[in-house]
Amino acid sequence: MKLIKTGAAALNQTPLDWNNNKQNIIDAIHQAQKEKVSILCLPELCISGYGCDDAFYAPDLYKTCLDLLSDIAEECSSIITTVGLPIWFNNKIYNSSCLIADKRILGFVCKQSLPNYGIFYEDRWFQRWPAGVAEEIEIKGFKYPVGDLIFDLGGIKIGLEICEDGWVASRPAVRLYDRGVDVILNPSASPFSFRKFETRERLVIDASRTYGCSYIYTNLLGNESGRLIFDGDAMIASNGELLASSSRFSYASFTLTTAVIDIENTRIEQSKIKSPIPSNKKYIYGHFEFDDQVKPTFQKAALEPFEKGGFLKEEEFARAVCLGLFDYLRKSRSAGFTISLSGGADSCACTALCGLMIRLGDESIGLENFKKKLDYIPAVAASKNESELAANLITTIYQGTENSSSDTLNSAKSLADSIGARFYSININPLVESYTQLIEGALGTELTWQKNDIALQNIQARVRAPGVWLLANLSNHLLLATSNRSEVAVGYCTMDGDTAGSISPIAGINKSWLRTWLIWLEKTGCEVKGKHIRIEGLNKVNQLAPTAELRPLDKKQTDEADLMPYEVLNDIEKLAVKDKKSPKDSFIHIEVLYGERFEREQLYLWVTRFFRLWSRNQWKRERYAPGFHLDDHNLDPRSWCRFPILSGGYDLELQQLKDYFEGHEGKPKKRIGF
Repeated sequence: MKLIKTGAAALNQTPLDWNNNKQNIIDAIHQAQKEKVSILCLPELCISGYGCDDAFYAPDLYKTCLDLLSDIAEECSSIITTVGLPIWFNNKIYNSSCLIADKRILGFVCKQSLPNYGIFYEDRWFQRWPAGVAEEIEIKGFKYPVGDLIFDLGGIKIGLEICEDGWVASRPAVRLYDRGVDVILNPSASPFSFRKFETRERLVIDASRTYGCSYIYTNLLGNESGRLIFDGDAMIASNGELLASSSRFSYASFTLTTAVIDIENTRIEQSKIKSPIPSNKKYIYGHFEFDDQVKPTFQKAALEPFEKGGFLKEEEFARAVCLGLFDYLRKSRSAGFTISLSGGADSCACTALCGLMIRLGDESIGLENFKKKLDYIPAVAASKNESELAANLITTIYQGTENSSSDTLNSAKSLADSIGARFYSININPLVESYTQLIEGALGTELTWQKNDIALQNIQARVRAPGVWLLANLSNHLLLATSNRSEVAVGYCTMDGDTAGSISPIAGINKSWLRTWLIWLEKTGCEVKGKHIRIEGLNKVNQLAPTAELRPLDKKQTDEADLMPYEVLNDIEKLAVKDKKSPKDSFIHIEVLYGERFEREQLYLWVTRFFRLWSRNQWKRERYAPGFHLDDHNLDPRSWCRFPILSGGYDLELQQLKDYFEGHEGKPKKRIGF
């Protein structure tokens, strides 16, 4: 019997933060040695950081990585570990993982499959290593094997799949099985999106069963480079059984997950497998394509999400964004958050997340360790409890005009008070009137709501920006922008007004789901230390209809009256942007979905409005503050959805929609499945 203790460490790394990255790696190795781990898997590109972007082209980056690799190897006594780093070979750049055993560098496995879709752009920097090819690389006078390798250590064969390698049909595991590999390590950098952990779990369990091996998977942790959040998912499976799974969304610098594997047992199971035929389907997060043989496992996991480290979508969102905000705060060396708190759903969501961040950080690593990670902020060190921390980290300001209501003021103050944030209220009406009068004087004409509606709305939103920026700058705070994805899609915002900010935490979430999330956070909340942490100060905002409050109060302005129902907007956005449907095809789908609730002409007008607003407002999307990637798509042109700033505006396509609308009368008799 060969029993081996294995480990998977998730690391909270930062691109090009050499000292921090090296220390986290060494600390994880030392902890694994302390726990008698023999084989340890560390994440993809953990020395350099995953999100280095075009810094990967800098020659000095590779020299630094190799220098640090030598230092790390010296710490690896009595342990086998993988360390991820980019390497320069034959004037090409490869994403590699180095295997170290008892202080000796044994070789570099290079990634064969590079993701180049959605938020991924690895083909820009890296070459794909050809399957079955092994060569030699010379480093500091020594030669090492490089490429598609397996390692035989004391009769135990180890192979690697680097992240995407394990998600594709022609995966290295097929060839590793043919060569009798006992253990497959998968060092990954797999960003968070809703329910993606379930797909990763299927990948790990199914690979261990299909190829008769032990499969060790690890991931990065936290907000690494700004837009992507990593949940720290790490797992160990053997022969189709999940042996260990990590906690997720930790605020620690690293987590370590361990399990004992039985090499002889996996070899027996491997001997029973008759040349496994790889599926021609790949793992796709958001949904999973699978064959009959894996259905029972998938169904079991779906019934037991909480035993596997899973959360409801609402809690996943809360934990992911709170961790993302915490890392963005400390890695940018900012001293807190400032929010222009209007009392509406968006700004209240951002404020509530900041308050929840403190409570979840306390749950994860304890208040003292939470404060230690922010020890560059003097006020944090002096804070005795969560309430004092909130007052020192979160500043809010309500900037009212004559068009603001007491309802939104009470909503804003109630929320700020409930989480302990600082709250200020000022009246900016004199500033709005001053700007308006100056322009009226220059033009020699009076501005009216009948003729100048949009301009008069926008000046109120823009006047709020200088004051809140001043407040944020006075304390070296991050200013949070509060736009949601529904508004981003159609440009329903004031550039240099409510879009002002350093980071936009809810830009990846649609408005209708955000409103249900706010109710969940008020009524249910996250489970922390056996208790449900609710933000009961959200009660007032949850009773309000979303409104910009920029027109006179007697106009009874609401967002949905300005645009369309948010649920309709979100479905059109999915069809038009994610699924790339034409206006005509989008309308056909929307008519089926909503034809029994809304008039056909109204649906036609909403679809037309969406496409016109989408194409006209790309310039705004180019200028939004960075947002977090949370779903299987987003609208950020720098990470997922590119669209021309200038375009034909769908003129031809909208004419085709009009012709179809006028030529096909009536609603469908019944819904049809999609």
